[in-house]
Amino acid sequence: MSIDPDQKAFLDDYVGRLHRVITTDDALFAQISATRAAWLRTRERGGRVIFIGNGGSAGIASHLTIDLSKNAAIPSLCFNDASLITCLANDYGFEEWISHAVRLNAHAEDCLVAISSSGRSKNIINAVAKAREIGLEVVTLSGMSADNPLRKLGDINYWADSRSYNIVETAHQFWMMAVIDLIIGRPEYPASDGIS
Repeated sequence: MSIDPDQKAFLDDYVGRLHRVITTDDALFAQISATRAAWLRTRERGGRVIFIGNGGSAGIASHLTIDLSKNAAIPSLCFNDASLITCLANDYGFEEWISHAVRLNAHAEDCLVAISSSGRSKNIINAVAKAREIGLEVVTLSGMSADNPLRKLGDINYWADSRSYNIVETAHQFWMMAVIDLIIGRPEYPASDGIS
């Protein structure tokens, strides 16, 4: 099977961009290890890891919630129920609905993971502020501009150095899956397994 040279050039560049973003170094390893410790502390305190995001980041939040609970035995949740979103957005506005979901559901023992590719989503930033008021540990995942506001708000702050949404979102999911597998202690296991 052959490939058009222009498509090959595009894909070489595309995969190269992803590789540059997720290339490992000791600073990234330290963040992954610190996130593992935060999530284990959360479980020890009887708390939950709460994932929040919009659009593709909400999809990542759902995936991480399932895998962290099922495979790593750490209780977690996300606020992706359509009734919850439309109720709170209708009552408090889109920029405030997640902060109200945090207010209604979070406790100081919990850990918030805030995912925003741009790092500028007002509803995510407002939810982090509410989490801080309650006393939660906060992990942020952002990308795009190095000076995005979300990048400064967490105890642990991941940043994907890319302006491509797909590459930023892939890096975010990859890093968080690495945390889950580090908790489990192995990179390969049956879907029905884990450490629970």
